Amino acid sequence: MARAGHPPPALVHRDGTVSYPDLPAGPPLGLGGLPFDAVEVDLPAGSQLVLYTDGLIEDRNRDVDVVLEQLRTALAHPERAPEDTCQAVLDTVAPAHPHDDIALLVARVHALDADRIAAWELPADPALVGEVRADAMRRLTEWGLDETAFAAELILSELMTNAIRHGAGPIRVRLLYGHALICEVSDASNTAPHLRRAASTDEGGRGLFLVAQLSQSWGTRYLPEGKVIWAECGLDAA
Repeated sequence: MARAGHPPPALVHRDGTVSYPDLPAGPPLGLGGLPFDAVEVDLPAGSQLVLYTDGLIEDRNRDVDVVLEQLRTALAHPERAPEDTCQAVLDTVAPAHPHDDIALLVARVHALDADRIAAWELPADPALVGEVRADAMRRLTEWGLDETAFAAELILSELMTNAIRHGAGPIRVRLLYGHALICEVSDASNTAPHLRRAASTDEGGRGLFLVAQLSQSWGTRYLPEGKVIWAECGLDAA
């Protein structure tokens, strides 16, 4: 996480304690070109992460430290649904006459069971794509996701092929079965893929277009070494 000019987020633990992770101050988004520090924080399963803009806590008639304590008290109910937590915070913490816009996001952290995750690792060898793809289809059958298999198979094929052609080994593949099916392919290269329009005479260049059409959303997540390209399939993807 990076602060980007906003106050630090709040972390609501399962036992009801509320903490504010110590994040270094950083420049607001949009200034451009200025360095910032990011911090990695472990979030326990079942905890809640609360993000908000300074409009929630800044008030000419109240001290910020006092408001943060009010926020801590309002959040100390881990059993409450995120929507209810948002309403409680707006009712008890937000200023009566805000001088700035307020954005508030409460997200509950979930952990997938081990039997909902499938992973493979392969060298940058195109000959192995078919083998991993077949293993992945068998796993989808075990999960009862046969109707999603067509879209997932095409997505995995395109992402693995792109990683082998344009990335660097080893190639890692993961399937995450939660509220949707997420297909991930990672490699050791930091080169970002981009969606482009292929001309009718081009032999290639349509892979990411297919991924974008077959998935609900897709994107890139960068790692200390390399990147992950992910695509999310709805469970009614057929």
